Amino acid sequence: MHLKEMTAHLLDVLRIEGDDTVEITGIQMDSRNIRPGELFVCIPGVDGILEDRHPFVQDAVSQGAAALVVEREVDADAGIPRVCVKDARYALASLSALYYDFPSRRMKVIGITGTNGKTTTSHLIDHLLRHQGLTTGIMGNIFTRIGSEKVTFANNTQEPPDLQRNLRKMADMHTDYCVMEVTSQGLDLGRVIGTRFRTAVFTNLTQDHLDYHHTMEAYKEAKGRLFARLGNAAGPEGSFAVLNADDAASEYFRKQTAAQVITYGISKDADVTATDIRLTSAGTECTVSFRGKSERVQLPLVGLFNVYNMLAAFSTLLIEGISLTSLAEGIKKMKPVKGRMEMVDAGQNFAVFIDYAHTPDGLEESLRTVREFARGKVIVVFGCGGDRDRAKRPVMGSIAGRYCDRIILTSDNPRNENPTTIMLDIRQGLEASGLSVDRYEMIEDRNEGIRRAIQWADLDDVVIVAGKGHETYQIIRGRSHPFDDRQVVLEALAEKASKL
Repeated sequence: MHLKEMTAHLLDVLRIEGDDTVEITGIQMDSRNIRPGELFVCIPGVDGILEDRHPFVQDAVSQGAAALVVEREVDADAGIPRVCVKDARYALASLSALYYDFPSRRMKVIGITGTNGKTTTSHLIDHLLRHQGLTTGIMGNIFTRIGSEKVTFANNTQEPPDLQRNLRKMADMHTDYCVMEVTSQGLDLGRVIGTRFRTAVFTNLTQDHLDYHHTMEAYKEAKGRLFARLGNAAGPEGSFAVLNADDAASEYFRKQTAAQVITYGISKDADVTATDIRLTSAGTECTVSFRGKSERVQLPLVGLFNVYNMLAAFSTLLIEGISLTSLAEGIKKMKPVKGRMEMVDAGQNFAVFIDYAHTPDGLEESLRTVREFARGKVIVVFGCGGDRDRAKRPVMGSIAGRYCDRIILTSDNPRNENPTTIMLDIRQGLEASGLSVDRYEMIEDRNEGIRRAIQWADLDDVVIVAGKGHETYQIIRGRSHPFDDRQVVLEALAEKASKL
């Protein structure tokens, strides 16, 4: 595709310098990844998240970039064609979708947004679609699956060149549905511009990412963009919004969208509801109802929050004409999602769960769940991420103090912060909850902290190792180190068993 063909689709081009008939063979925003013939888009920086790309234009040219998209003057070889635009972020997304021939139009894309539950809900939807014999792809926090291939990306919601390239691969494989986690940051940075969504799903809105958005209102508005961008077409070929009726933010999203709305909930009136809920350490049972029909559902996932995730998934697929009976049958075969209240069973006489809970609401939901079925003590191991929202730390400490019998404060991903400083912030909440000092310990080394919790555990106790879930690394002093909560738990259980 020629540069001229691509820029003809942009309305905010200020000027074009050089030969705009040059052939473009790809799009990149990282100069290190440039291959000869590709377009280098110089997006502006975001403090603490992303470097400004303009200083790297000469590196890109040296790598073989055929042309540049810039927002300002740059120091590069005079002969390199350059397109100056008002908004390079928008140009990156728009040109990526164009270059890969708008692949989202060739399948049904389901986007899930919310503070908690995105990953589990997306995997539930994916599982239920495949149970119907449909071909799916998935993009999210744990991995991106294209056909049988699984790959991982640094961002939960991928940058436009990767996102559109992967959608193109899915389209070429005649994929029926792509299920995609859509983060507030991804929406704010325009990563999904150019992607057509069939359905947008909202899970919940609670405190998180305030280091980036600064206020809950801005956080909500960022998520609202997913619903505001849904199409205006009516009928079965139109777009749909799936909203959590029990979350107050849903009313805002309803007003933002022109799409048809279907709601789900437990405590308020909704289109899809769950009643007669029974929670156990092995799973959940409930009755799901929709348009006068009901099914008793056996969900092999733990916790009330997973009932909400299931209702979101059911609502999404009822839109697609899949029957409630078929959904109830399919959900029985769902396996726990990695790192989401994932049980670790090595034959011990107490329960251990690995959970990604890293927000106040996520931690509270997990602890409330185990408190309901635990016959012994509830023990939690957790920390908070460094260089992130500091305000949530004492809040999470207070929550742990209310629900737990024993607590170990430890490192999560301290990044460039002092781990002790983070733990002291959390401890403020513990002290405010009135927890006595003999019921908690501060152990900076996460490995040691997990082992201490396993040593404490006895018959019928429940241990939750929270915060990292599926992650297999720790970021300490800016460097990533291998670390897997599940592996450490298994080693600690084996060590404990050997001493019995």
